[in-house]
Amino acid sequence: MTANLVTGIAELVTNDETLHGADHADGLGLLRNCAIAVEDGKVVWLGAAAKAPQADNRIDLDGCAVIPGFVDSHSHLVFAGDRSAEFAARMTGIPYDGGGIAVSVNATRAASDDELRILVARRVAEMRAQGTTTVEIKSGYGLSVEDEVRALRIAGEFTDETTFLGAHVVPTEYADHRDDYVDLVTGPMLQACAPYARWIDVFCEPHSRHAFTEDEARAVLAAGRDVGLGLRVHGNQLGHGPGVRLAVELGAASVDHCTFLSQADVDALVDAADTTTATLLPGVEFSTRSPYPDARTLIDAGVSVALASDCNPGTCYSSSMPLAIALAVREMHLTPAEALRAATAGSAKALRRDDIGRIRVGGRSDLTVLDAPSYLHLSYRPGVPIAHALNLN
Repeated sequence: MTANLVTGIAELVTNDETLHGADHADGLGLLRNCAIAVEDGKVVWLGAAAKAPQADNRIDLDGCAVIPGFVDSHSHLVFAGDRSAEFAARMTGIPYDGGGIAVSVNATRAASDDELRILVARRVAEMRAQGTTTVEIKSGYGLSVEDEVRALRIAGEFTDETTFLGAHVVPTEYADHRDDYVDLVTGPMLQACAPYARWIDVFCEPHSRHAFTEDEARAVLAAGRDVGLGLRVHGNQLGHGPGVRLAVELGAASVDHCTFLSQADVDALVDAADTTTATLLPGVEFSTRSPYPDARTLIDAGVSVALASDCNPGTCYSSSMPLAIALAVREMHLTPAEALRAATAGSAKALRRDDIGRIRVGGRSDLTVLDAPSYLHLSYRPGVPIAHALNLN
């Protein structure tokens, strides 16, 4: 077993509220001028550099900051095709309503397994190069039994956090037979996909004729829960609606987007803060010229908040968690500390994981290095590639 010592750390963000001697003023559990010892993928020691133990290998970061690896708890990486023309059209004022998903469905169905596998591998590598160490990957661009199984099988080659999203939109061939498609999703498609998925998700959005109503979404989520899948919800993206209420009612781990919220929605999320996380996806608002979620109100009210990329071909073709952090600070009025915590510990909670999103003895050694002396540079230097996951293999 090889021991690695990572030293020369100017600032370490641990997200460990219990760490003795850390600076807990911003909730980040900061240590300065420190080192970390790692063995077999686990942190075995951390503390002052002057007290560091001996190790087989020594990695000197020469004054860089280290943070927990970003946890991207919402992405759609299994797709083929290009929708840049749709993006250009939106920049001229054409609104998004979910209809463009059909373009990605057609392209994804036409791609081979190997083509999709190569595309996903490139996207995951791109994420890691920007500091992401855990990613959730959804299906949802197949929308047939065979293609949804294929998407989840390929996603499972890259992550344990796989989500069945057969209820992304109603595919074109079922446009006049919505009930039949819901029956397919909750029946044969679910049975075929469940062995390859940890989660089930649904696009609950009454403001889109392509998405699912409250009753349809409840049926999808209940069916997934009955076969042992955890629940996630796309909700309240295009307008006020039932998504948040449904997520809280059914105990979903996360309700994602949360762009349009009533006071009742906020109150429900406060009451469910231990169970249901509000996952915010500011790259979508950036890419669609939509209003940003009111993150400041959520944080101040006591809602559990996460940040994720929502990397997808239509509404946010960006895999950058640093971009999500910068947008959350600049456009959604979070502090740099709040945004970083949401992108790490917050997103880990949205996946109901306590082994990621933090740096602590006994935890996973998912470390991201910043080519800067402090985490503040993530939002201070937007667009500059200062973050990368540390490879300790």
